[in-house]
Amino acid sequence: MEAREILEKYVRAGAILSAVRKEAVNKVAVGESLLGTAQFIENLIREKGGEPAFPVNISRNAEAAHVTPAAGDSAVFGKDMVKLDIGVHIDGYIADTAVTVDLSGMPELVEASEAALRAAIGIVRAGVNTRDIGAVIEQVITGHGFKPVSNLTGHGLERYIQHAPPTIPNKRMEHGVVLQKGDIVAIEPFATDGTGKVYDAGSAEIYHLVAEKPVRNPAARAALDEIRKYRTLPFAKRWLTAGHLDFALVQLVRSGIIEPYPILKEAGGGMVSQAKHTLLVLDNGAKVITE
Repeated sequence: MEAREILEKYVRAGAILSAVRKEAVNKVAVGESLLGTAQFIENLIREKGGEPAFPVNISRNAEAAHVTPAAGDSAVFGKDMVKLDIGVHIDGYIADTAVTVDLSGMPELVEASEAALRAAIGIVRAGVNTRDIGAVIEQVITGHGFKPVSNLTGHGLERYIQHAPPTIPNKRMEHGVVLQKGDIVAIEPFATDGTGKVYDAGSAEIYHLVAEKPVRNPAARAALDEIRKYRTLPFAKRWLTAGHLDFALVQLVRSGIIEPYPILKEAGGGMVSQAKHTLLVLDNGAKVITE
C-alpha cells in the first residue's frame, strides 16, 4: 500500500474519532450508565465507518487507565473526574484520543493536562527529541501546581499496534528519540494532585493477543477463535460470546497466548486528568488528526 493511501486511512480514522469524541462527552453526566456510555461510543464508531481500536476506557478519579465496564456493569457516574480514552482504526491504522470530563469540581486539574498537551503539540516537528516534549509537559503541569504521572507515556502508532515506538515521556528525561517526518504519534499528558505515579491495581477487563499456540481446551479454543479477529489490538471481555469465558481467558493467559491490561491507579489516591491527540509529524510542525 502506498504511503498516501496509508495516510488517508489515518486521517479518516482521526476524523471519525473527532466527531465521536464531540458526541461522547455529552453522554457523561451524573447518574448515567458507564456501560451504556461505552457501548454508545463503540457503536457510534461503527456507525461512522470505523472500528474501535480498543475498548472505550472510562477511568474515574484515581483510576488512570485500562478501565472499561464489564458486561452487566450497573455503575453510574457520580461527582467524578472522568477520562474517556477512545480509539478508531481503519484497516488497522489507528487514531487515538482522550478527554477529561470533570463532574468533580476540579477544572484546574483538567486544564493542567490540556495545557500541557497544547504546549507539547506546539514544539512537535521533524527533528525534535522526545525528551524535550517530556520536559515541556512536566514544566506546564508543575506550573499549574500538579505533578505529571511519570510512569505513563505517549507512544507511536503502527498498523494494528496501539503502543509502538517511540515512547513520549510526560516528564524531563536524560535521553530520548528524535521524531522523523511522517511519524504518527499519540501525546497524552496525565496530571495529578497525588504522588505522580500509577500502580497495577489488579483486575482486568481488557486483553490482547500476544502469541499463537496450540490450544487443547475446547472453551479456550472457542474464545481464541473470537479473539483472532481483533489481531493484536486490545479487546474487551464483554465483546466475547464464547461459553465458560472466565475459565477460557484464564487458560489463554496461563498459556501466554493473551495478556491482560490491569487497571492502573494513582499510587497516592490522587485525582488524575488526561488529554491526548494523535499527530502526524511534519518538517515544520505537526498535523493533529484527531482535533
